[in-house]
Amino acid sequence: MVGKKYEWQGGAELADHSRMKHQILREYFYEYVITRCQTPKMERFRLAIVDGFAGGGRYKCGAPGSPLIFIQELHRAINVINVNRAVQNLAPIRIDCTMVLNDYEPAALDSLKTHIAPVLVEYVDSSEYLSVQIDYLNDEFEMVYPRIKEYLQRGRFRNILFNLDQCGHSHVTTETLRDIMSSDTSTEIFYTFMITALLTYLQKNNPQMLERQLAHLSISKLDLDLLTEQMSNRQWLGTAENIVFSAFQKCAQFVSPFSINNPQGWRYWLIHLASSYRARQVYNNVLHKNSKSQAHFGRSGLNMLAHDPQEEGTLYLFDMNARDEAKGQLHEDIPKLVSEFGDALNMAEFYGRIYNHTPAHSDDIHVTMIENPDLEIITPSGGTRRKANQIDIKDTIKLKSQTSFFPMFQRKT
Repeated sequence: MVGKKYEWQGGAELADHSRMKHQILREYFYEYVITRCQTPKMERFRLAIVDGFAGGGRYKCGAPGSPLIFIQELHRAINVINVNRAVQNLAPIRIDCTMVLNDYEPAALDSLKTHIAPVLVEYVDSSEYLSVQIDYLNDEFEMVYPRIKEYLQRGRFRNILFNLDQCGHSHVTTETLRDIMSSDTSTEIFYTFMITALLTYLQKNNPQMLERQLAHLSISKLDLDLLTEQMSNRQWLGTAENIVFSAFQKCAQFVSPFSINNPQGWRYWLIHLASSYRARQVYNNVLHKNSKSQAHFGRSGLNMLAHDPQEEGTLYLFDMNARDEAKGQLHEDIPKLVSEFGDALNMAEFYGRIYNHTPAHSDDIHVTMIENPDLEIITPSGGTRRKANQIDIKDTIKLKSQTSFFPMFQRKT
């Protein structure tokens, strides 16, 4: 990996923040495969995985790196999928995966090849319904990206996942992220960086935006050393989230600006970029399943970054306490959002509107809609939903004729 002094041949140490990051990646990728293979008539799913900073395969403690995690979760997912399809009398599905594994260090690639070979034998060669093709590259990611892009286009891949686990920030530019997400494909990116590296980059390339974001901290000269000292402060986490979201919101329609939770300070960011609300919905749910792995400071409803950083805020750790608080804010936020568009919203449009601005679990959103006295969920046939787990994307969320909340602008009579 560029920027990380990992001695892969001697055994690289696995830091706590990397362990949390890998758990999120593992759980999300499994759910990603499960979700994408739900079409009953589908018998083949084809995807490409690009690991731009692939590393050496295993850490000193024996824990697998991201390329091995992808293979393990493909195996787990295909087994679960086909067992469920057999119960439903559906034909089994086959997954064909192409992996592009790049690392700048030749020693890392040598180590990776050594560790990946037995994993392929254990998880792929023994599976009738899983195939994995691997292509290795040895270059800086920004230099090799044009080749990867052309390769993906030539192969006509439509389902693509990038894992870009850099140490700094400059190894993958925002221009490259925008280019990746602008392709006419179903593409998602996991992007890791240190917040100090992003601040240094912004100080050089967009100092006005950075100074504006930091004004309330009374840092007139953008003293990055002083910021490093403040990184365990909750107020700083809220400010950093706004900076991250502002820096990447033009790269993708859905951006998760949450930090990896670290008691010593919020320094490492794992953000998820996607073009579909469904991807962000699944990602939020995975964070709740792995509570306290990431942290958010601010509101827990539909306007998560709309808080005054100078006021007391709440640390949202995706646990049950956070979910209880979210339900309270969602109770007010959801009907107010619907009222801004009139009195009703198609559920698909509603999801598209909210999921870039909330850390909430989908179950909490659905339960709040069903229990809210100001709302009703109308089915395509005109009926009313009574259970949260039955809400469908084709439904409509509608304000009742008499509501208990007061809109910002009331009609004149």
